Amino acid sequence: METLFIPLLSELLHQTGLSDITPGNLVMIMTGLILLYLGIVKKYEPFLLTGIGFSCIVANVPGSTLTTEGGLFWYAYQGVEKLILPPLIFLGVGAMTDFGPMIANPSLVILGAAAHLGIFVALIGANILGFSLGESASIGIIGGADGPMAIYTTMKLAPHLLPQISVAAYSYMALMPLIQPPIMKLLTNKKERNIMMKQPRYVSRLEKIAFPIVMAVIVNIFLPPVAPLITMLMLGNLLRECLVVTKLAETASNTLLNIVTLILTVAIGSTMDARTFLTPSTLLIIVLGLVAFAFGTGSGVVCAKVMCYLTHGRINPLIGSAGIASVPIAARVSHLVGQQENRRIFLLMHAMGPNLAGVFGTAISGGIMLALLAR
Repeated sequence: METLFIPLLSELLHQTGLSDITPGNLVMIMTGLILLYLGIVKKYEPFLLTGIGFSCIVANVPGSTLTTEGGLFWYAYQGVEKLILPPLIFLGVGAMTDFGPMIANPSLVILGAAAHLGIFVALIGANILGFSLGESASIGIIGGADGPMAIYTTMKLAPHLLPQISVAAYSYMALMPLIQPPIMKLLTNKKERNIMMKQPRYVSRLEKIAFPIVMAVIVNIFLPPVAPLITMLMLGNLLRECLVVTKLAETASNTLLNIVTLILTVAIGSTMDARTFLTPSTLLIIVLGLVAFAFGTGSGVVCAKVMCYLTHGRINPLIGSAGIASVPIAARVSHLVGQQENRRIFLLMHAMGPNLAGVFGTAISGGIMLALLAR
């Protein structure tokens, strides 16, 4: 009986996949658990980290068929690979976003441009380290803090790096409340952080309706490589602002956006397989992505300090960090850092101006890269 039991137990263990687990799998499973901890316990963008962390764990369990061809997570990834999900994300973001703060104070658009210095710093650094120009551009776009744009650009220029770049982009977006505040405080003083900004001017309904139409035309004429993303962003915003299709706007900004976000995060996490993810190039991409975020945050704050000086103290430099395109995460971080300094300071609406400008800044950067490098 004993001699029969041992072979049966061995066969059972073999079928469970336990015999195939590697140290790399264990490292990635631990990584997934850390992402879940940050999302669920620390509440750092749980909408992003919960799906990424969970599917990362599943992707590294030997024997799972969810991530293999024909599996559920594999089909989710097709929406990323075929560039279906990123434009739908932009549709939902447009439907939930008020572009009024950017229209009310167009001078803050400068901050959206300044905060993208990190893209080009990372691009140059990646090229020096041996990545091709297409790969370097894809790595650099991580600094724009725009997940859908990072996916879109990477699929055009370096599709083999999509798992690493998409994970880095979305992970850093979620961890912005950890990354940005130390840099913001380092580059500003107490007096600057206590500046109270005046209420933005009123923006008419006509301006809000005209804006997405005009921007869609401009982008399709001058930046056709990224037109699908910005066009869907503007369509979503038009649904919101025209006030005659409120059900469509609500669906796009709530139900549809939630469903697409869930599918997207599961697809991204499912690519974090130890065999493809634990490589030297992955470590370099993650480090360069962090450098891009740090430089982007810093350059945005420094530019805002210059504007503060030129306007005789009318601009709080903290809003410069919101020039990174992650809407509305970056604007919320600017507001929270200001609130920590003084509970009477409300920077959210002011920070939304450069934050929304950052979306177009990333689109312009990505569009130029695609126009020059895509084949």
